Amino acid sequence: MQLRVSSAACSTLRKIEIPLAGPIMSRMSDQLIPADYASWLADLKSRIQRSRTQAALAVNQELMRLYHHIGSEILARQSRQGWGAKVIDRLAADLRAAFPDMKGLSASNLKYMRYFAELCPSLQIGQQPADQLPWFHIVTLLTKVADPDQREWYAIRAVERAWSRPTLQANIKAQLHLREGAAVTNFKQRLPEPQVQLAQEILKDPYHFDFLGLGDEAHERDIENALVRHITRFLLELGAGFAFVGRQQRLEVNGDEFFIDLLFYHTRLKRYVVVELKAGAFAPAHAGQLNFYLAAVDAQIRAPDDNPTIGLLLCKTKNQLVAEYALSGMAKPMGVAEYQLLRALPEPLDTSLPTVEQLEEELNAGLKDEKQDR
Repeated sequence: MQLRVSSAACSTLRKIEIPLAGPIMSRMSDQLIPADYASWLADLKSRIQRSRTQAALAVNQELMRLYHHIGSEILARQSRQGWGAKVIDRLAADLRAAFPDMKGLSASNLKYMRYFAELCPSLQIGQQPADQLPWFHIVTLLTKVADPDQREWYAIRAVERAWSRPTLQANIKAQLHLREGAAVTNFKQRLPEPQVQLAQEILKDPYHFDFLGLGDEAHERDIENALVRHITRFLLELGAGFAFVGRQQRLEVNGDEFFIDLLFYHTRLKRYVVVELKAGAFAPAHAGQLNFYLAAVDAQIRAPDDNPTIGLLLCKTKNQLVAEYALSGMAKPMGVAEYQLLRALPEPLDTSLPTVEQLEEELNAGLKDEKQDR
């Protein structure tokens, strides 16, 4: 017997929603996921990220070794045969023709490779392996820092702190090596030994606030307002690890109100940092006030797993010995540093260092000397 279905029945059947297996399968899939899946996924993601980082580092190391080899070859041949910049120009053109998809084979870059091989014959910047740094970090170090010890200082910190090239350039221009860790502190007496060096390194003296556009006569509140308006620049000047929490942070102690100028949290030190601004010279009473704020923050804000709070007094000027005496009597860890609203910008640090043109002149001079010797 043949079964016939009317058109009306077909229309009705089409309107009937038949549950699919999707929701059932989804519930079954949830039941099949092991309890430790989330931690396993996190481990895999971490492993993949490490592998990608290691792969990128390996590529960079091989590229730096190649650049160093090319630079060494140019240096050796120029020394033996006396040829100059014209040969490098020809070499750059031939290499780019042979490897059109490869960057970094310009004549100017080849001259920097030669300079790299000349200043870093062991492929190291001091004790720091040069191949841990990207190429243009190396070029910046070689052309902006004349002193080998200073160059090593910046190279080490660029690797440790993962500085970008603009950050490296800004820190060199601001002479960070002279300011980092220079603040007067009582950290050796008030912090456990493993924490002293890192805590000392996060403080500078002086701090440069010339980006605020304020004159030397500015009041504390004017400076505070400007720092908050330019918080990104302020954080860059403070250094890596500082996270802004708030300004005029209110503290209530037994019915009395007190307000902290600026409150930060330092992610590497795992502790709050109280910053107090003083428009004049440092006075011992400032340390007593900051000591009170640190005690209140430790009691009211600090979490059980946070390290004790540290403080930073920023003053227009300070007497070094007065500051040392004042801090020695404080129970809480703190530092004192000066700030500069206006400063004479230093002469460009590379005025006596080689440009590409100067490197070219040096190569040509070598060629002329060689001809004269003959």
